[in-house]
Amino acid sequence: MRDGDRGLESLMLRKNSKVAFGGMWVFPGGRIDEEDTAFDRNGDRDELATAAAAAAREAVEEASVVVDPASLIWFSHWVPPPITPKRFSTFFFAARLADDAVVTIDDGEITEHRWLRPVEAMERRDNSEIELAPPTWMTLNLLTRWQSVNEALSGLGEMEPVFYETHIGRSDYGPVAMWDGDAGYETSNPSLVGLRHRLTMADGSYRFERTGC
Repeated sequence: MRDGDRGLESLMLRKNSKVAFGGMWVFPGGRIDEEDTAFDRNGDRDELATAAAAAAREAVEEASVVVDPASLIWFSHWVPPPITPKRFSTFFFAARLADDAVVTIDDGEITEHRWLRPVEAMERRDNSEIELAPPTWMTLNLLTRWQSVNEALSGLGEMEPVFYETHIGRSDYGPVAMWDGDAGYETSNPSLVGLRHRLTMADGSYRFERTGC
């Protein structure tokens, strides 16, 4: 993240249409390589430190920007629906990018980049200008709470990291991504009456609902 003229901005990258999540706008990231592996004091694999090392490496590879793995703030963890052919267990981190950092993409795996305010990215999705996966949209929605990077890092650091294992259902308005606490979560039936913790992905707009918290 960085502080722009109109508030907090997030670096967004567009994936090549021929790779996983092709054509979508995402945050810098990728899979863990063997070189990223970190160990705790007992010599056991440290999953969080390993994921942070991978995130920092991918930021360099995808955008030519450097972040310190020790500065990364972990705030969520995502697992896709059980029906997904290939499932990724993904840690989401937040970090400040140096003011003098220059973003450079390879025009291979990444084809475009933009600095966008969270609300602007969400509006562009609603206007069919960009495509966002649910975890990206949910993260942007979370970031709308804060106006500056300092505020965001402080707020995210005070949060307990949220775990999302997505279940997908169908509604008259479009697909519905549901998470723990939603009445339809266990059965993937969004029509059930009760508490809500979901994102309805209609063509015109995405609508997030959370009740009972």
